[in-house]
Amino acid sequence: MPEETHLESEVAGLIVETLNLDIDPSEIDPQAPLFREGLGLDSIDALELALALSQRYGFKLRADDPNNTRIFSSLRALSEYVRAQRVK
Repeated sequence: MPEETHLESEVAGLIVETLNLDIDPSEIDPQAPLFREGLGLDSIDALELALALSQRYGFKLRADDPNNTRIFSSLRALSEYVRAQRVK
């Protein structure tokens, strides 16, 4: 499994906590897909996760952002987006 950064570990914990997943955050491969074959998340999970990220890091994720597929493609991509956008 690729090595996680501190922010990736933090975001993985937020994913598990927000979505009540029955896994340890450290089990999330930073490069594995979050949706479908990866963690198996769906669009409702994405909405819940976007709200939690907005509250935790102080920026808004828009449902109509054409980059959402890339942003939510993996833990690593999501963490990089958080790092670039965070205000908290």
